[in-house]
Amino acid sequence: MPIFRTRTSRRAVAALSAASVLLCAATPPAQATDTGEVAAFLQEAMNELRFEQVLDLAPPTSPQARTLADVVDKDAKTAADYARLFAAADPKPIVQQPQLDVTVLELDRRGRPVSSGTVLMSPQYPRGIAVPVDQNFHTDQVRYRQWDDAGWYANQGKGTIDIVPGRENAPIDFMLPYPASVLKLMVTFGVLRLVDKGEIKLDDTYAYQPTTLSSLCGGPTSNTIGAYMDASITSSSNAASCALVKLLHDRGAVDELNQTFQDLGLETMQLKNTNPANGGRWSNPVTMSSLDTAKLLALVNGVHGTAWTAPNGSPVTGEVLSSASRQVFKKLLDEQGFNDMLSTANRCGSTYPAAGIPQRVASRWVAADGTVTVEGNKFGQDVRPCNQQAQVTFGHKTGWVGNSGADAGIVRSLPGKAGRHYVVVAFTNLGTQYVDANRPATEPGIYPVAFTEKLAQLGSAIDRYEAAWYARRNVN
Repeated sequence: MPIFRTRTSRRAVAALSAASVLLCAATPPAQATDTGEVAAFLQEAMNELRFEQVLDLAPPTSPQARTLADVVDKDAKTAADYARLFAAADPKPIVQQPQLDVTVLELDRRGRPVSSGTVLMSPQYPRGIAVPVDQNFHTDQVRYRQWDDAGWYANQGKGTIDIVPGRENAPIDFMLPYPASVLKLMVTFGVLRLVDKGEIKLDDTYAYQPTTLSSLCGGPTSNTIGAYMDASITSSSNAASCALVKLLHDRGAVDELNQTFQDLGLETMQLKNTNPANGGRWSNPVTMSSLDTAKLLALVNGVHGTAWTAPNGSPVTGEVLSSASRQVFKKLLDEQGFNDMLSTANRCGSTYPAAGIPQRVASRWVAADGTVTVEGNKFGQDVRPCNQQAQVTFGHKTGWVGNSGADAGIVRSLPGKAGRHYVVVAFTNLGTQYVDANRPATEPGIYPVAFTEKLAQLGSAIDRYEAAWYARRNVN
């Protein structure tokens, strides 16, 4: 197979055309910024990475594709399951431009959004397209569609089910990739809202008693709500997450959660169609856009004053969660174990995949020899040298299935390092099903690389850009 090599541009990019202008926050902005600059950078970087060069391990009509079709619980397969499924695969070039939805939301020192860029890429937009937003970092210019596994191949990446009503005439038409385990951000937000209302406590014991079983969720368990939440975010436990989803159903809180997202202006965020009997059935009706996810994380991060104005005209602030709940949420994100998409710090020093966001790995996963093991998943590289050279913390959540890769988090500079403060979110259909032509074989006993290294290269490029932006703008 040929080896494809890519590079990422570092040069500054001129502002976009007026049709793609991205306005600064108006309530109140920390300072003026150049409209469209980050979106223009993103579009160029995504183009130069040539995502269309990846190979497909489950091309249409292959036995692997048939096995992956019509899945009820999309997150049920493990890394080992996929390794077995793809062991005999005959990789082929991807049939069309991949689907990507990427947002960078730039923050000032007080956490206030000051500028943003969102770029969508698909068979309809093979060179990418920037999403216009208003002063509330909101867009009505995209007709967002629900992900359709078969429809991506059959309908050139065009969805058929609208997520937000009344967008039939929007100029941009885009099918959102399935968010995979990043959906656990919505679940955690919902549970912490119940904590803030006094309905539950994190040290309460919850007996998870599913009335029907699923391969995703497993059988009955009992643990504290806080322990379930920790496992859900830091090691991406599906069983723990099912327990929390069922808890939300038990409390009648799922519909209220979805309405809360609407009220906050996060209209693409929908935890829909999950099964009240067991908390499972994670499938395509669960939706999140990168822009709305970035805004949610900005609220979790904490905002001094108004972040944006809600659809009903009321100010949206970080107080949608209490200060205590925000701290819990951020601590869990900072202790993420799977640093393997926009960041690849768990594989420090590897020749493959490329280095991503230069984050510090949480010490709870690092053994005496410096290697990382997350719930039995061994990464095998000594991360201590990279931790010593780390530039940032990256409080984030990753997720993957065969045709979904997702990473969403908050980046903050470490003391003494070049300043940056931003949220980055990437959703794509480039999950474990897609590989680079130059990917080496996985060593026995080592957790396999889950994504194309182009996503790590994108993460690295974004972080370099943001460090330069922060210094150039003298953000206060």
